[in-house]
Amino acid sequence: MRTGSPEVAGDGVPNPVFHHVNLTTRRLDEMIAWYGLAAGLRPNFRDPNIAFLTNDHANHRLALLAHPALSDDPDKIAHTGIHHTAFEFGSLDELLTRYETLKAHGIVPHSCLDHGLTTSFYYADPDGNNVEMQVDNFGDWAASAEWMRTAPEFVADPIGKFIDPELIAEARRAGTDPGEIHRRSFAGEFPPAVMPSLGLPEL
Repeated sequence: MRTGSPEVAGDGVPNPVFHHVNLTTRRLDEMIAWYGLAAGLRPNFRDPNIAFLTNDHANHRLALLAHPALSDDPDKIAHTGIHHTAFEFGSLDELLTRYETLKAHGIVPHSCLDHGLTTSFYYADPDGNNVEMQVDNFGDWAASAEWMRTAPEFVADPIGKFIDPELIAEARRAGTDPGEIHRRSFAGEFPPAVMPSLGLPEL
């Protein structure tokens, strides 16, 4: 379904598999705790200046590098760089359960969207980096990739529709099927009361 061997490039070498992200930080302990709660990442190694975290069998998926000369960027949103990292859950129920878990700890998404191919909740980690928690709306990477390539709806609206996570959770608790929730979300039926930001500067 959502697994498979890497494609082989023209030079005969299998394409490399994406392995990890390295973030610099001044808040090593806070970042370790946040990613542990949000994505189940646990340290395989840490010292006062660096930590290597994983939530699967890889040696690490997230590296955190703390250095005394680092400083926060007050204009992060206006500067180029990584906009967000993303974690994928296996079902809408898993995404909503983690949403409720994080909300109980005072962590709520700053924006949520039905992108068509995914339902995505965007959070900010302790350093203000955007972190996407998503579920594939098709439950199948091949199907969602084909939809992304061919659907006129995606060409017309590649960002998708902003959604209210509470309305999504309420619909699911009422027994609405995840496929129906996606259909209604992408049709704009679960809008937030206040339109959120995509984490980009104003033009």
